[in-house]
Amino acid sequence: MSTDIADPARPSAAAAAEGGPPAPKRAPNRLLLGAAGVAAFLLLWEAVPRLGIIPGRFLPPATEVLATLGERVLLPEFWIAVLDTLIAWGLGLAIAFAAAVVLGFVVGAVPALRRFTSSTVEFLRPIPSVALIPLAILLYGTDLASTLMLVIYAAFWQIYIQVLYGVGDIDPVAEQTARSYGLGRFARLRYVAWPSALPYLMTGLRLGASVALILAVTGQLIIGTPGLGEQIAVAQASGATALVYALIIATGALGVAVNVGLRALEWRALRWHVSVRGEENA
Repeated sequence: MSTDIADPARPSAAAAAEGGPPAPKRAPNRLLLGAAGVAAFLLLWEAVPRLGIIPGRFLPPATEVLATLGERVLLPEFWIAVLDTLIAWGLGLAIAFAAAVVLGFVVGAVPALRRFTSSTVEFLRPIPSVALIPLAILLYGTDLASTLMLVIYAAFWQIYIQVLYGVGDIDPVAEQTARSYGLGRFARLRYVAWPSALPYLMTGLRLGASVALILAVTGQLIIGTPGLGEQIAVAQASGATALVYALIIATGALGVAVNVGLRALEWRALRWHVSVRGEENA
């Protein structure tokens, strides 16, 4: 699946002495370029309806949408909806993460069990989570559990497959060395299997977090459980086009915040790993 003064590519002497990687040198440039891209997009968005390319009733100008969003964030109902969305996302992701890690290490550590379950996994994994919406409504109605069912199912496979790859990528030399030094099963799991699988696990967590947020909003939008998705559906039904776009922007901002947070967590967990050091020096 789907994962920087003489020589800028080398850590400074002080950073090397401290044992930590240097701070990214090009981050300000990336931020400036990102801000310029957002500004250009907003200018284009503002011009398209103003010039009549797309009627304003279908695509309100960016200034109108942002003004609507500014008004909305002052209302407590908006933040209650954000909290409801975060609860569905966080709870579903936590359950999926715990289940995927436990099952992934158990199945991945036993080759026969992995072969035994591979066909079942390959059958269940491609099933779209949205296809389970009728089943979720049948089982749980419009309760939070219906959205959790979608979130858990979607996020679980993202993490589980990565854990399987991580456990399968253990260096056999390191494994044999650990055995020769008399390390027991738990010690090998802690000092060999866990560090080997951690980069895969963090990738799966980041992918699962994004998918979990998508399914949380989708479930609220279609099923009607409380959250930003439900507010989007209500705004669409009432013909409040600017509000629909404003809430969509809010969900997008929430997704960016989730991704930034997971990136920071990944950096802290894998600052020792060559992949993270390579990103910093890029």
